Amino acid sequence: MSGKNNQKCLEDGGAALEKVFEPNQAEKVKILKARAKVLAKTSVKKDQGEAHLQVVEFLLAHETHAFELKHILEVLPLKELTPLPCTPAFVCGIINFRGQIISIIDLKKLFELPEQRLNDPNWVIILHTDEPVLHNAAGMEFGILADTIVGVNTIPLSAVQPTLPTLTGIREKYLKGITKDRVVILDGRKILSDEKLLVHKQIEA
Repeated sequence: MSGKNNQKCLEDGGAALEKVFEPNQAEKVKILKARAKVLAKTSVKKDQGEAHLQVVEFLLAHETHAFELKHILEVLPLKELTPLPCTPAFVCGIINFRGQIISIIDLKKLFELPEQRLNDPNWVIILHTDEPVLHNAAGMEFGILADTIVGVNTIPLSAVQPTLPTLTGIREKYLKGITKDRVVILDGRKILSDEKLLVHKQIEA
């Protein structure tokens, strides 16, 4: 990329960041209400004496995926997504999340799943870890685009198997396990610690 084109990408990226950083208190209230509604959709039941995974299940191209609750900071409807120039195809853009710039990743493109029209609204799952990743002592956060939020579920560890022979490619790299009902449980920490998904570092480069 020439110096002129690189400068234009940086200018376009800066303009996008300025646009998304505008605070909106009304939207914050709506987000909090939406989160409460989504997380209350499904009651969580636990059997005594057996280890479980608490997860949020969501749809990607009609397939059910899940992240553990411990890696989820927030679930909210997608609003005011700002495209970000000069980023990989799996980067949808950025949003203003409580005054913080959060990049949004489209796992369908990353996993090469069938493309579909976006629902209205789509949902964003904000992944978060307090553990240091990628030499960042403050942890990491970014959003995952979901077609639909199915709900909260508790899955016994005994019902989770490591993988399936038919599940290959990059999705297997992020796999934590899969249930007999074919719920694909993704490893939130592996995704958060993958350097190629770190959008802000790519912009700086």
